[in-house]
Amino acid sequence: MKNQQVADLLYEIADLLDIKGEIFFKTRAYRMAAQKIEVLDEDIEKIVEEEKLKDIPGIGKAISGKIIEYIKTGKLKYFEELKKEIPEDLLKMLKIPGLGPKKVSAIYKNLNIKTIDKLADAARNKKLRDLEGFGEITELNILRGINLMKKTTGRSLLNVADFDGNHYIKYLEKCKHIKKLSLAGSLRRRKDTIGDIDILVSSDEPNLVMDFFVKYSNVQRVLLKGATKTSVILDDNIQVDLRVVEPRSFGSALQYFTGSKEHNVKIRGIAIKKGYKLNEYGLFDKKTEEYIVGKDETEIYKKLGLQYIEPELRENRGEFKYAVKNKLPVLLKKDDICGDLHVHSDYSDGYEKIEDIADKAKKLGYEYIGIADHSQSLKIARGLSEERINKKMKHIERINNKIKDLKVFCGTECDIKKDGILDYPDKVLKKLDYVGIGIHTNFKMTEEQATKRIIKGIENPYVTFLAHPTCRMIGRREAFELDIEQIFDAAKDNNVYLEINSFPDRLDLNDLHVKQGKDHGNSFVINTDSHSLEHMEFMCFGVSVARRGWLEKKDVLNTRSLTELEKIIGG
Repeated sequence: MKNQQVADLLYEIADLLDIKGEIFFKTRAYRMAAQKIEVLDEDIEKIVEEEKLKDIPGIGKAISGKIIEYIKTGKLKYFEELKKEIPEDLLKMLKIPGLGPKKVSAIYKNLNIKTIDKLADAARNKKLRDLEGFGEITELNILRGINLMKKTTGRSLLNVADFDGNHYIKYLEKCKHIKKLSLAGSLRRRKDTIGDIDILVSSDEPNLVMDFFVKYSNVQRVLLKGATKTSVILDDNIQVDLRVVEPRSFGSALQYFTGSKEHNVKIRGIAIKKGYKLNEYGLFDKKTEEYIVGKDETEIYKKLGLQYIEPELRENRGEFKYAVKNKLPVLLKKDDICGDLHVHSDYSDGYEKIEDIADKAKKLGYEYIGIADHSQSLKIARGLSEERINKKMKHIERINNKIKDLKVFCGTECDIKKDGILDYPDKVLKKLDYVGIGIHTNFKMTEEQATKRIIKGIENPYVTFLAHPTCRMIGRREAFELDIEQIFDAAKDNNVYLEINSFPDRLDLNDLHVKQGKDHGNSFVINTDSHSLEHMEFMCFGVSVARRGWLEKKDVLNTRSLTELEKIIGG
């Protein structure tokens, strides 16, 4: 599938237009189209072939024509001409997290800097701070962004790897020579970014399996092909490694190749102490080399006197201490979720009507859905004035009078202003069913300033949850430097829930903070921050973060039934 390639192309066009100084609405159209395409379930090539591009909201005639040209020819004349207007090295600077097109343009036009190395030198030598709109903090953020780019290069967001991995699995299920198969590695552990996709199968005919594997339609090239391991590169440049083992070794190989390294080192040490040897081929008697078990993961953990450890917990972060006592948490499941309280509609910067959002929520099996549009000061996101909030509340009331088996809540994602005051007065907040708060502007803060700003927002008596608490954007913006313990204390003292934002480039809070918050006694809500109907499917990624953070059903607000939730939020 070329969905991500097309989305990336549109994003890059938007960036190039920004550098040129094109009007905001033109660049926004390309970004909105890119967001639509990267979350499509259907192959963009098939959509073009069936002439269905016009059915995708937000994709107009001009952009549609460019997509068709790219799909049919592999090139886009408009894009190539745009690139000629801007130095090639300058384009690489756009990949630096936190350094937007306008700043890249200012750096180039004022200082003639067009390479990342020269930019880093200029930041270190304090040559950027005097530019209009820059400063000392900007210089530090640019250096952090360069380091972050180096760390995340070559890694894919969880949703992209998940899509590729599961589609490859569906293809492999058609191979009659495969007895068992599973994803493995960091994707099975559900990490927020993925390097390579690992797939494990058992078979008595490994060569035939490998022949089938490399014939997958989305394989761009084969890196290596052997009897036990084959590696390919997909159309979107993600590497997929397939390993084939004997049926009797499938469980031990799955345990081994799921990892993590730290978890595996620990479990092998436990095996040695019990008189065994554990590797990818099985669990063996250390003295006699006799095969003990290995067909199934659960029997390996059981033989070692351990409760089965879910893949998301295999990071050597205390799981063995609880597994030996049979006291691991019963992890949250996707089916435990009863609703989503952070969905944007076309009242602000969402693409969908509330009626359509409600229909989608019913299809997902939810009992309730919460519309949390942006607040008044966020003009770029069409934040709602008090007058428009009143209009939206009446609209939602009419919807609730019509539909059955679903409650639509009217909430807000209210901006926490620079001084910590919320973007709406209390007289507005108290009219809403619930209040989510978050930071969307003025990101240049010290740790102390950011912490105080968030805590002041949390202390407002009408606040229900803190949205995307650290404001990270994976690969684009690092998390705020915060005194996270103070944030946890304030949230707990004020009965404010901490959001796990399921949007794949956020996943904020991350798993480490979630575990830390759970240990601190905090409670959570998992939301999608959806701006389209497709985004509402992202809930599974927030659940993955929650599981990696050891959360159970009782820890999460939106596992409550409608009746329970209304009692909690006073709806």
